Amino acid sequence: MISILLATFLTAAVEWVEAYTIILAVALSIGWRRALHAAGVALLVLAVLTGFGSFILTRIHNLAVLQFVVGVFLVLFGVRWLGKAVARGAGLKKLHDEDEEFASLRARDDIHEARAAWFIAFNGMLLEGLEVWLIVVALGVQTHHTLAAAAAALAALAAVALAGALLRQPLSRVPENVIKFTVGSAVLSFGSFWVLESLGYAWPFRDAALPLLFLFYATGGLALIRLYTPKTSKAELV
Repeated sequence: MISILLATFLTAAVEWVEAYTIILAVALSIGWRRALHAAGVALLVLAVLTGFGSFILTRIHNLAVLQFVVGVFLVLFGVRWLGKAVARGAGLKKLHDEDEEFASLRARDDIHEARAAWFIAFNGMLLEGLEVWLIVVALGVQTHHTLAAAAAALAALAAVALAGALLRQPLSRVPENVIKFTVGSAVLSFGSFWVLESLGYAWPFRDAALPLLFLFYATGGLALIRLYTPKTSKAELV
């Protein structure tokens, strides 16, 4: 239960940080009221999607099928996040820079037009929140703790909103790549555990195998970073 909530909180925190950068850039052009209105509408859409997604998955009464479907979603999500973190950690891909993203948004011509800027804020919040939606629904439904997972995502939103309200600048000091590496390893562990279990594999030590899977993926990820980092480069995970 704790690992589910932590994975949801960290996933949501990364996505909300990136969404906040977009909202901040828009707010400085058309005002906080309009920017927050766009963000609020996007959050409402995400809440509806969460309820709808949970309803659809709970209609699957065969536990093995549910485990397989959720597990595949989580494997794909985990591979994506872990792969990005490894590439960035090895210096093969540029680290995500919130300051740079903010400057790029502020340089856009359409961000100074009220309607266009509103849609930039709405789309930014919605697209960043879709990965939060996936994690909340997938982990929540599988463990029968959808409300708790949603609460963890909202807690992350509150934490990011508070930090943003205090700083009024991009949250560039959040170690996004470390978090993505950790969450990617954790989600990949849950996904592979449930996929194989749904196919009839009996895990040794049952749920206690999850920390071992996390260690396996995290160690493998660090090994890949070490393997692909150029010897002359000082690229690091963070």
